[in-house]
Amino acid sequence: MEAFFRTHTYLVEHVNAPVRRLLMDEINWDDRMIGIKGTRGVGKTTFLLQYAKENFGTRDRKCLYVNMNNFFFQGHGIADFAHEFYQQGGKVLLIDQVFKETDWSKQLRRCYDENPGLKIVFTGSSVMRLKEENPELNGIVKSYNLRGFSFREFLNLQTGNNMKPFTLDDILQNHERIVRQILPKVSPMKYFQDYVHHGYYPFFLEQRNYSENLLKTMNMMTEVDILLIKQIELKYLTKIKKLFYQLAVEGPKAPNISMLAHDIETSRATVMNYIKYLTDARLLNMIYPVGQDFPKKPSKVMVHNSNLMYTIYPIQVEKQDVMETFFVNSLWKDHQVNDGEKSNHYIVDGTKRFRICDATKSGKMRINPDVIYARYNTEVGFDNQIPLWLFGFLY
Repeated sequence: MEAFFRTHTYLVEHVNAPVRRLLMDEINWDDRMIGIKGTRGVGKTTFLLQYAKENFGTRDRKCLYVNMNNFFFQGHGIADFAHEFYQQGGKVLLIDQVFKETDWSKQLRRCYDENPGLKIVFTGSSVMRLKEENPELNGIVKSYNLRGFSFREFLNLQTGNNMKPFTLDDILQNHERIVRQILPKVSPMKYFQDYVHHGYYPFFLEQRNYSENLLKTMNMMTEVDILLIKQIELKYLTKIKKLFYQLAVEGPKAPNISMLAHDIETSRATVMNYIKYLTDARLLNMIYPVGQDFPKKPSKVMVHNSNLMYTIYPIQVEKQDVMETFFVNSLWKDHQVNDGEKSNHYIVDGTKRFRICDATKSGKMRINPDVIYARYNTEVGFDNQIPLWLFGFLY
């Protein structure tokens, strides 16, 4: 136990959290069992350590961070460890990468039942289905998602500002006033291309090659998050990676499931399952018409965020595709995004019609009052024409 406390103290003392994540204030910390899901690289470990630092400081033994990568847990269950910590006066146990324990959900249930004064906060992969696949946690776990940096968070980090997020309704109704508040502080367009290229994952702060780091992360998503958690045999890994690459290179479009099945030598049903796994891993987004969902074929598949596009195949990145990917990713946290009937069109929350378009060409377009135009290549907007970058302020 002492070794774990020493590690905890060191990590909390040295945690580098330059941006305070919005999720910190969205979580109800009074709950006793809290699960924080998120894709690799978005900062889940830093988030736990930041919580410990804010609420307990570095040497308060009532809080303890442990990582299930530690080989100690190969011979000791987390439930017995938690009970020992609780008996020594522990109040909050932070468990990183909980899925590394084979029967993790049953162990967490024991932690909850046997230690009535103990709070458990754990992190896991975005692929995990906490309640659907783990009935023992039903009714006791509150689940949250940690996402990569929004454009707002990236902008604050790069400029030292502390600009707040806005709701979608705020942006739709008051975008001209909001932009007038932001522009004296910063010119968003100076930073927007940097964000879509390398601003989503916090490890852009590290002194390493971003694309190489992201490639390693993407491989870990497929090799660990999908194969390990979904219990898929290793021999199928190359098929999943090939499918992901082909879908990514094709850009946002309707997938040809029959052709993909032929290319990776598997069935149509398996291709659809693989696309779903890649979506759960936050590598892809499936876009459907209003009223439809998986297991039906999506009307469009796109990569989850624009940083992935530049890493997978940088010589074939179409700007329109990047801008649509940014839009979908920005709204995905709190809104339902469906495919519109026309090219470059999307329907948000079932009723709001959007078109993503180039502001330098919008003078040639006939403006429809029933459509909201999210325009790139501009810093300002008017009426129903809104600068695309502003949707990066939704969280």
